[in-house]
Amino acid sequence: MLQPRLLAPIRALERAIVPSLRLSQPISRPSPSMLSRTTVAPTTFSNFLLPLSHVRHASHATQGTANRHSRDPAGKRLGAKRTGGEYVVPGCIIFRQRGTKWFAGENCAIGRDHTIYATEAGYVRYYLDPERHPDRKYIGVCFEKDGKLPTPRNAPSRRKLNRVAVSRMSDAPVEPQSNSVAAGETDSVVGNVEVVETETGARLRPGYMYREANWQIGRAAEKAGITAKPYDRNNRWMAWRKRQARANRAAQMKSLKNKKKSSKKGKGGR
Repeated sequence: MLQPRLLAPIRALERAIVPSLRLSQPISRPSPSMLSRTTVAPTTFSNFLLPLSHVRHASHATQGTANRHSRDPAGKRLGAKRTGGEYVVPGCIIFRQRGTKWFAGENCAIGRDHTIYATEAGYVRYYLDPERHPDRKYIGVCFEKDGKLPTPRNAPSRRKLNRVAVSRMSDAPVEPQSNSVAAGETDSVVGNVEVVETETGARLRPGYMYREANWQIGRAAEKAGITAKPYDRNNRWMAWRKRQARANRAAQMKSLKNKKKSSKKGKGGR
């Protein structure tokens, strides 16, 4: 047996090493021949203490900060973006929501995330329309600042783009006024507005011009009696000239392309 003075430091060393050995490798019982030796006293003592030691096994995986950011997400900035009577332009967002607390009314539309936005320029209105639905709340846009929604069913539709409805001008008989007009054109006054009439019957106001249709322009050569020579497929001289023109054009484009590449390389080398 070892003396008590030598056993004390060995036992202190065992207390520090045994827990790590317990976790790293399985326990092996000593053989009777080893127990008979005097130098194996610390090992027998450690085998006696190992069953009494406590080993903690993880009951579930540790998460740490995995769920920290999912507990309090950032706000989505829902709600009204424009108040009643505020001026909006097409595409301006008026209300953001989850679900249809508000519905798109006149001159408004709703997106796939239930966002209501304006489709015309005007002033925002929050209103109810019992004729369409008894309980739904609508958001619309009216063109006048003092206008009201909903528009009565039989009321005339409002004009867009700030246009004003005016009465049609009555067609008055054509009366020539002067001889200074070009040949084939005559002047007339319709509703205090001077109108020019062309030879084709078109009536033009000041600042407007007459242009023939494309099919009429295409027949100008036919009217003038100009005819193109018919194509002769046996004329190899003309075919050679066209082929040479195409080859020259391709060579020219290739040389321009090479010049651009060389200039880029020169700039990069500097």
